[in-house]
Amino acid sequence: MVLLVAGCVSTESGTKTPAMSFGSDSYAGRYERTPEQTYQAAVTVMRNNGVLITEFIPHDSTNTVRSLYGKVNSRKVWISVSPVDAKTTQVTVQARTAAGFRDQELVHELEKQIALQLQTMR
Repeated sequence: MVLLVAGCVSTESGTKTPAMSFGSDSYAGRYERTPEQTYQAAVTVMRNNGVLITEFIPHDSTNTVRSLYGKVNSRKVWISVSPVDAKTTQVTVQARTAAGFRDQELVHELEKQIALQLQTMR
């Protein structure tokens, strides 16, 4: 007998999405770059790997936090960019399959690509 438990998890955009597996489905990296530079790197990575569906500013945050949502290899991907202090910006990548399972490999790959994209922008 197999017991499946489904639920919802919060996304980096402040919304909810169905989930079949719980636990960490996101990864954060910090960079000594402006939020605008980091956000542009995230947009470039999303467009290079999949489809950028929407860009937005979450309701419960200041205008300095920006998020985007897209699909990469049929995975739902959310990326949030927020300033940590005057010199540092944090980017958080989150991914789920269409069935609601987490995809840690994709999350780490996209976060690494954002870091490499920031390096090419120097």
